[in-house]
Amino acid sequence: MGYCNVNEAGLIVEANLTLATLLGVARSVLMRQAPFSRWVLPEDQDIWYLLHRELLSGGAPQTGELRMRLHQNAAPLSGPAAFLWVQLAVTVAPSAAGEPILHLAISDISARKQSEAKLQLAASVFDHAREGIFITDPRGTILDVNASFTRITGYSREEAIGQNPRLLQSDLQQSALHAALWRALTTQGHWSGEIWNQRKNGELYAHLQTVSAVRDAHGTTQQYVALFSDNTTLKAHQSHLEHMAHFDALTHLPNRLLLADRLQQAMAHAQRRGDQLAVVYLDLDGFKAVNDRYGHGVGDQLLIAIANAMKGALREGDTLARIGGDEFVAVLVELEGAESCVPLLARLLQAAAAPVVLGALTLQCTASMGVSFYPQELEMEADQLLRQADQAMYQAKLAGKNRYHVFDTAHDSHLRGHHASLKRIRLALAQREFVLHYQPKVNMRSGRIIGAEALIRWQHPSQGLLAPNIFLPSIENHPLALKVGEWVIDTALAQIETWQAAGLDLPVSVNISAYQLQHPKFFEHLQAILAKHPQVNPAKLRLEVLETSALADMAQISQLIEACRQIGVQFALDDFGTGYSSLIYLKNLRVAQLKIDQSFVRNMLEDPNDMAILKGVIGMAAAFKREVIAEGVETEAHGIALLQLGCELAQGNGIAPSMPGSQLPSWAASWRPHAAWCTQAKAG
Repeated sequence: MGYCNVNEAGLIVEANLTLATLLGVARSVLMRQAPFSRWVLPEDQDIWYLLHRELLSGGAPQTGELRMRLHQNAAPLSGPAAFLWVQLAVTVAPSAAGEPILHLAISDISARKQSEAKLQLAASVFDHAREGIFITDPRGTILDVNASFTRITGYSREEAIGQNPRLLQSDLQQSALHAALWRALTTQGHWSGEIWNQRKNGELYAHLQTVSAVRDAHGTTQQYVALFSDNTTLKAHQSHLEHMAHFDALTHLPNRLLLADRLQQAMAHAQRRGDQLAVVYLDLDGFKAVNDRYGHGVGDQLLIAIANAMKGALREGDTLARIGGDEFVAVLVELEGAESCVPLLARLLQAAAAPVVLGALTLQCTASMGVSFYPQELEMEADQLLRQADQAMYQAKLAGKNRYHVFDTAHDSHLRGHHASLKRIRLALAQREFVLHYQPKVNMRSGRIIGAEALIRWQHPSQGLLAPNIFLPSIENHPLALKVGEWVIDTALAQIETWQAAGLDLPVSVNISAYQLQHPKFFEHLQAILAKHPQVNPAKLRLEVLETSALADMAQISQLIEACRQIGVQFALDDFGTGYSSLIYLKNLRVAQLKIDQSFVRNMLEDPNDMAILKGVIGMAAAFKREVIAEGVETEAHGIALLQLGCELAQGNGIAPSMPGSQLPSWAASWRPHAAWCTQAKAG
């Protein structure tokens, strides 16, 4: 026990080692004439003050309980601090000098105070808990219950004490559950789970219950404590929420969320069993007219009736879901093949089209249905199946309604491949994967290089250099063709600038697609691109169009060619001779040049018909005063034959293959025509 003496001023004048140890301080610190109140918590200062005053006024010995602060690392005692509960026994006696001295005997009662606090807390929890609590002896006899027990069960404390918890048992509870409960209590000391019990008034209720065994130091069970909470309302609310989350509020059919889950399960089941399933997307024909004419109330009743009829047409295990408005989805499972679902589809159509009597009204709709099957050759997700069925449903609508249409997977595969190509080409354009190669054009007789044709290539990161016939067909008649075409013009003009800076002055011809040529803003866009390259004379740019491209709108193309000619840009008719109206072109289109298609040039030496066509084309060009150039010159002999016919201008691999723009200056510096070409006499 700790002891200390305190003088009339409240200062410690003597203290033993036990007190110093209790407070966690050296005895010398206590002996520094510090006030005793320094070691008392602020909340308990009044207790010490009253004890001190009572004794100094001549009162009898006093006792009291208060909290004393523990010294922490000899730091000043301020702010929150650790403390211990002590009991003070205080007496007073005069000192040798005659002044009163208080003798304090100090006992540590912290352990007792903690036990009291725990008991008080337990009692408070027991009395005020919202959960029902009952305590039993080891045999299961109820010893005590709290107020919430009475509120939940209807049994008073007096009615419950001395009874067995079987008092609450309902017929819904299985004996196996009670056996499991006692087995868990015996082996583990606790059990928790859901129980259906019965109130005093006979009403059934569900509650979550936890039972724990209270054991002594030797492990012997002294009591069982059970806590339970009534969750009947919660379960009903949860059930209602689950129904709302998974079922359509009007028809009570599965909604989109539950459909997704069932479709996933059906797909997994089909994979395991090796059978098929069908996804049927249904849209009611004529429902909107009924809704608009008779109102939403009648429309809702019609939807309910049709939904019930269609559900009745399906087999057990099939699913019919409403996914919004007048749209439904059926999942038909365990099909031996696509043909086996035909009777089901017929029954669905018949059910949807059955007349519905609503009071004095007799209403009728039909259904358009799209069908997709699973599994397919390609891996397929649930949402893809739904999209396929949706697309097929629209085909059924277009075909006349009140019918079904099966999704065409082969056609869809082609479309998806086309869309993937468009996406990849758009990415290639953005990432600058396209390049231009240039094939020189020459005068075979003089050896003069008269220009070059820009030819697009795709420098694919994994497939290497791709020719235009690999990717250009994918963008034919697509807006992407316009962007690619404008890129070609812009890049060709930039190349002309680069060549001019290196001392090479060459015109460049660019191929223009029909889609680009017929765009209403073609001329405006062309002017904008030319404006970006002010160092290039527009006359250095020649636009090559296919003969067949110009046939679509002769008047428009003629005006466009004239507008371009006014700013210096010339046109050439590419692949001339392959169309059907060459004379009309020559008469109405002021093109500067005709390009003889290489198919005629390639076989001219062996095929008299090709030679005759060449003579005719060259003759027409001369008659209409048009420049003519031959494509596809592969050999020296081709050149000699063309020169003899009066065609001096040519391009082809026999002259030079297409090459990157950076290589053309060095080729131009070293190229010489065949000697036989230079010695050919001019055609008369």
